Amino acid sequence: MGTNAADLVARTLRGDRRAVARAISLVEDAAPELREIMAGLAPRTGRARFVGLTGSPGVGKSTTTSALVTALRERGESVGVLAVDPSSPFTGGALLGDRVRMQEHATDSGVFIRSMASRGHLGGLSWATPHALRVLDAAGFDVILVETVGVGQAEVDIARHADSTVVLCAPGMGDSVQAAKAGVLEVADVFVVNKADREGARATVRELRQMVSQAERGPDEWRPPIVSTVAASGTGIGELVQRLDEHLAHLRASGELDRRRHARAREEIEAIVLHALRERVGDVHGHAALDKLAGEVAAGSGDPYSAAGTLLAALDQ
Repeated sequence: MGTNAADLVARTLRGDRRAVARAISLVEDAAPELREIMAGLAPRTGRARFVGLTGSPGVGKSTTTSALVTALRERGESVGVLAVDPSSPFTGGALLGDRVRMQEHATDSGVFIRSMASRGHLGGLSWATPHALRVLDAAGFDVILVETVGVGQAEVDIARHADSTVVLCAPGMGDSVQAAKAGVLEVADVFVVNKADREGARATVRELRQMVSQAERGPDEWRPPIVSTVAASGTGIGELVQRLDEHLAHLRASGELDRRRHARAREEIEAIVLHALRERVGDVHGHAALDKLAGEVAAGSGDPYSAAGTLLAALDQ
């Protein structure tokens, strides 16, 4: 291991905030030394608890995340927060807004908050997020909260990186419930109806409860609870923490925690392989052979599978 990488690993393992931030920056940049750093951090990973939070814009994810941080810190647990934008190549906009809203934790040495964009890497969240989570895990944080903007595939992606996934909805935002109907139901471990002091909150809870009751589950399978919160005032956050604790206990007792983490490790390896393959394809992307294959497929004189096979064969040479 190079001297610089070894020093960064040593400081990260001590929980040095500058080192942690630097390591995550290297993750975002897919830096060459990342391989050495991940190898150095690996023996100290596997201890943190990962909680994902997602939901449509406007449901109060950052406020809920901040309230969760407060509740976890009151229990003496250190917390890392990773706010991920899976679509934008910039770490600005709403994510910077999230960090502003979490400023109450800025001076707490037991809290680390970072906004991160996938920057167009193949696989988006599946490439960058696991690396950043490993950095925070190795740095010694007890709980790591992963927040995503919660649009489209991001809601499903975030569940792949979390032990427990919280899906937030809000009264009067039918799109949240519609999104749940469209596929989030199976990835949600806990539903939260935030802004529960607003009109329509009970109706939203009823609709979610009906959705949960209609899902086919075995007698020993986890049934997602529905928690009503007003995150801005902290109302209901204690119950949310309790439900997350219950879910973690269920995961451990059923063996599902090990299964989920094994699946995550497998996906992480696959994402690294695909990233490497994409880079190799990039090396030949401008070659006349690729353009010729593309022309044949576009004209209908060739098929994409045969073209891909030809390209893969060329990569092996």
